[in-house]
Amino acid sequence: MSGCLPSQVVDLPIRCAKFVVRKNWVICGSDDMFIRVYNYNTMEKVTEFEAHTDYIRYIEVHPTLPCFISSSDDLQIKLWDWSRDFENTQTFDGHVHYVMMVKWNPKDPNYFASASLDKTVKVWCLGAPIPNFALEGHSQGVNCVAYYAGGDRPFLLSGSDDLSVKVWDYQTKACVQTLTGHTANISAVAYHPLLPVIITGSEDGTVRMWHNTTYRCESTLNYAMERVWAINTLEGNHNVAVGFDEGTVVVKLGSDTPVISMDRSGKLIWATNNDIKAASMKGAFASFEDVGDGDIIPRPSEKDMGRCELYPQSLQHNANGSFVAVCGDGEYIIYTCRRLRNKAFGQALDFVWSGIGNNDYAVRLSSSRIQTSKNFKEHKTIKPSSAATKMWGGYMLSVASGHCVWFYDWDSGELVRQIDVVPHAVYWADSGNLVALCCEDAYYILDCNSGLISEALATNAIGEDGVDGSFELASEIAENVQTGVWVGDCFIYTAKARLNYYVGGEVINLARVSLALSPHP
Repeated sequence: MSGCLPSQVVDLPIRCAKFVVRKNWVICGSDDMFIRVYNYNTMEKVTEFEAHTDYIRYIEVHPTLPCFISSSDDLQIKLWDWSRDFENTQTFDGHVHYVMMVKWNPKDPNYFASASLDKTVKVWCLGAPIPNFALEGHSQGVNCVAYYAGGDRPFLLSGSDDLSVKVWDYQTKACVQTLTGHTANISAVAYHPLLPVIITGSEDGTVRMWHNTTYRCESTLNYAMERVWAINTLEGNHNVAVGFDEGTVVVKLGSDTPVISMDRSGKLIWATNNDIKAASMKGAFASFEDVGDGDIIPRPSEKDMGRCELYPQSLQHNANGSFVAVCGDGEYIIYTCRRLRNKAFGQALDFVWSGIGNNDYAVRLSSSRIQTSKNFKEHKTIKPSSAATKMWGGYMLSVASGHCVWFYDWDSGELVRQIDVVPHAVYWADSGNLVALCCEDAYYILDCNSGLISEALATNAIGEDGVDGSFELASEIAENVQTGVWVGDCFIYTAKARLNYYVGGEVINLARVSLALSPHP
């Protein structure tokens, strides 16, 4: 927006304003019962007209058609067509109290929902002057509504003066869940476009985040800015804007880092919300000769794999790329990569694959218990001597605590060695003879004596701290590794926007890189 609207459009309150990006307009409705349209680039008024006989509460622009709807304290909802010089082409009657909000259904914008102080939510269809049906269940007036745009769930939110938020299935007309916890009127509700989160705002001054499957309240935000009046999200974006009596706050939820995994053959699997998609980079590799420095490699055509039962927070291929583990919300599911068929599932705070057996893995069930599985069957239980905070797979199972990292043998579950550093990442070479421990101020390359370890495990010659001499320090490099991978005995990594590689005690800089990530691959 190159400028701003005139400082005063009208003497009375403006309760709603909406952008129409395809026309460079902003449309606003005020308590003088007029709707005004401005070009936000030129600051010129496009039109103004008297739209209702009482205060205008809300305006909602149609996503594709040249029209918008307005709702008012005069109990009416009106449709305005700007291709016909803003003619009122339809009026919708059915509410018996103020109509506080209207929202188009993003999955079928021939329909919209309205919230009213008559305690109902009504669903309407363009072309019909009366509602298709009403959702009844609130004990006081309804102030706000929001449709769920993702997946296949036909859900609708409503927030009320009865201090509750209801989740409705608008196909069966059933109330799926009632969310309680706010201590004053509910003024705004929204589904996050990328995360499994319901966002609610109240005149109690708080914003609450609810999991949209378990319906637990995950977080409560209070910025001490008086009452909440509006919540808005942006498609494909993690940011959420909240309007209060005393200002506006924009918060970022979640991470922009893509949930994605690629196996060694170049096959990609990634998550968009609960939907799993796949593609192969094999075709893209052939065109690399035409890609210049800094150019974006064209993404190959994608394939829809299906929908995951849990919200993915990480994806990991196993060693041979035949299975992928999806983790999130304290659970994991292992799928076959070809058809996304469920192979195994369970509870997990962390999940890692073994670098030795293709079907071996470990899950961290708690800070004091780790369970390994062999060929998808439970194998060994490991109980660290202090709280385990993170773990990594590879040639050995690596487990971090607040003061050290432990290495365990996958087959026996025995402690091989304790190293007194706290890494944020551990990378094993495929050979199992080298490992990189990446800490905050440096990374350490260790030589692993696999022959000595095998002999000690076979003869049970294991001390309190594991096998003496099992690891030797090969190099210490004062750099903070952000991402890394072994290719043979060469460790390639990024640090401070540079792509480097380590081999034989030497570090060589390859190029500067951009570490900016998009939420979608």
